[in-house]
Amino acid sequence: MKNGIARSPMFYVGDKYKLIREIRTHFPQHIGRLIEPFVGGGSVMMNVVAESYLLNDINEYVIGLHRMLQGYIGREEEFVNELYAIIDQYGLSLSYREDVVPKNLKTEFPKTYYSRYNKEAYLRMKADFIEGGQQDMQRLYLLLIYGFNHMLRFNGKGLFNLPVGNVDFNKNVHDALEDYFMLLSQKDTEWHNEDYHIFLNEIDYQPDDLVYLDPPYLITFSEYNKLWNKETERDLLELLDNLNDRGVKFAISNVTHYRGRVNDIFLEWSRRYNVHSIKSNYISFNDNSIKQFSEVLVTNY
Repeated sequence: MKNGIARSPMFYVGDKYKLIREIRTHFPQHIGRLIEPFVGGGSVMMNVVAESYLLNDINEYVIGLHRMLQGYIGREEEFVNELYAIIDQYGLSLSYREDVVPKNLKTEFPKTYYSRYNKEAYLRMKADFIEGGQQDMQRLYLLLIYGFNHMLRFNGKGLFNLPVGNVDFNKNVHDALEDYFMLLSQKDTEWHNEDYHIFLNEIDYQPDDLVYLDPPYLITFSEYNKLWNKETERDLLELLDNLNDRGVKFAISNVTHYRGRVNDIFLEWSRRYNVHSIKSNYISFNDNSIKQFSEVLVTNY
């Protein structure tokens, strides 16, 4: 773990890996259950101590990857060997084990040699994943690792369509998997794949629960946010008001200002609670340059 913080082995763009140290300073000292309706790659739950964890995401592939990874706890070496076999089957690079990219390719394309080396192999693996019914979580994990910006992206027909990225299976991937297996072996987790309304409404809340939310952001341009709109934003905030009325503690991350846009809905709603400014950088799928913007954590305690 780098500086005591573990990163999710899914390497989600926009995850809370760089912010969790600051975010968790605003969490209660004792958490009975950490409840996450938008768990994503899991960087928050990995780095927050609680007695147990209720974890949900509407994306079936996200939950499928978590369940697959957790299923290998105690068999970590077997899992890594199986990944290496798939990597070798397609001829992908694996810099953690050996640098196989030719020097002339590195010289000619110093910034994009991994994508050029892996492109054809990645396309074959993607085709096999789709042809196999998109249920092979190991191949999906490798598509995520070798894919552009480490995203799970599907087209209108539901087919995985992320292009190759300029990345490979390196030391960061190996270490993140190692940290995930170690931390999850110590955590009492329960995974759900539901709409967040259903997930949150099914819970019998206890006094020491904390609901942490990192929902899609209304005013940013990530692939993850494309189905979020003003109506869904208002629905979520109304649900949080209801939780507050019931005495349930919550903390929610959101962006209030981004590239000239302002989330007036969230700003107005947040005035009734406690607002903590969070230092943040954001990278979007459409623009991978770093943009300064205003992120906050709002708590009702």
